[in-house]
Amino acid sequence: MLDIVLYRHGLVSCLGCGNLSRRDLLRGGVLAGLTLPGGLAGKSSAAIATESRRRRATADAAIVVFLGGGFSHLDTFDPKPEAPAEIRGPYRPIDTAIPGLHLSEHLPLLAQVMDKVAVVRSLSHDSEHHETATNAVLSGRFGSPFGDYPALGAVVAHETEGTGSLPSYVAIPRNPSFTWELGKSAFLGRRYEAFPAGDPCRPYSVVDGAGLSVRSRPWPFPCIDKSLSLVEHADRMEHADRKPSMRPEKSGAMSQPPFFSQEFRRALALNRESEKLRERYGYTTAGQSMLLARRLVEHGVRFVTVNYPGWDHHRAIFEQLNHKLPELDRALSALIDDLNTRGLLARTLLVVMGEFGRAPKINTFAGRDHWSPAASLLLAGAGVRAGAVLGQTDRHGAFVTHRPVSPADVAYTILASFGIDPRQPLTTPDGRSIAILDRGQLINELIE
Repeated sequence: MLDIVLYRHGLVSCLGCGNLSRRDLLRGGVLAGLTLPGGLAGKSSAAIATESRRRRATADAAIVVFLGGGFSHLDTFDPKPEAPAEIRGPYRPIDTAIPGLHLSEHLPLLAQVMDKVAVVRSLSHDSEHHETATNAVLSGRFGSPFGDYPALGAVVAHETEGTGSLPSYVAIPRNPSFTWELGKSAFLGRRYEAFPAGDPCRPYSVVDGAGLSVRSRPWPFPCIDKSLSLVEHADRMEHADRKPSMRPEKSGAMSQPPFFSQEFRRALALNRESEKLRERYGYTTAGQSMLLARRLVEHGVRFVTVNYPGWDHHRAIFEQLNHKLPELDRALSALIDDLNTRGLLARTLLVVMGEFGRAPKINTFAGRDHWSPAASLLLAGAGVRAGAVLGQTDRHGAFVTHRPVSPADVAYTILASFGIDPRQPLTTPDGRSIAILDRGQLINELIE
């Protein structure tokens, strides 16, 4: 399917916006990390440069909160209060911890922690097709909508050492998707796929994610089963009958998959967190997923994607954002505070982004359509310059007027934070050599 967005003479329309889905598939196994031999004798200049980059690594882990569907930059991080009503919308801007920086009035908790965050208001590319754009921002390379290139989480898993008892790449509840699962390992193979942790607000979600034959019972309320933890569900999982067809393949899989390890089950034990903290994040899928992401990186998982969909608002956008933004505000501000309080933010890179922005002009259905020329994202931690604001859009939030940033630039910066050379070649199963990224550069203004 192809989404076509026209922005001519103030008319915006969307064609072919579908909403299909497919079930999670088991992705077993973790990496056996690559290591560099000691000494520089006999090494090429490229190898020396790569090793030098590794020594300058600032991140041990990353959390990517992916707002799937394309969230509205104008109604969140780049408000335009002086624009006409049909562009600015009904929300007023509010002050933040950074003088002169304003956010939407529905983000008051985030406003208080913006001194720990950098804002990019100039993300720009030229694809308004969900899958193509999602693969581009998750991998840093444009290809087909089906994911020709490995996602950043898979690359990080491939290029860094894992603990052996934990998967290096985890997706909560699973890899981001609009009409099918994305953010995959592509030609790197199953060994580096994300482990889909499932929805922490659904009983036996980890069981479902591991592909075992325990069915979820009906659960009408969001995340109120406070007596059962994910680790208890994982304990039950170990005694459940397995579906032979869903077992990890021998090729590329560990003999004892990490999702059975005691360490991984401890990381999943949300009931070890205080009731006060869990309520601070919010008993929603988004809130508990972000709390679980913090637990995972705290225990040693390298890369966590929090898939937070539901931002594709072609109709009644403000009616939906009135509920969606407070949920984001609560969960994300809690994550930033929690990472900072525990001393994890210094070595954990936090990225909040979608696949594109939303159109400036509100359409006839009281919604905003796809818009790739301008979008916003947040970065925090791991050497990111806290409180920085990079880039600018015009008075309607339609086009970038200062310091455009591409998906490749964001991907380059994420990889470099791990000390991974973004130009390093990867080898495909048929022996071809493909650079991790073929373009992009470090976002120097945001790096301390």
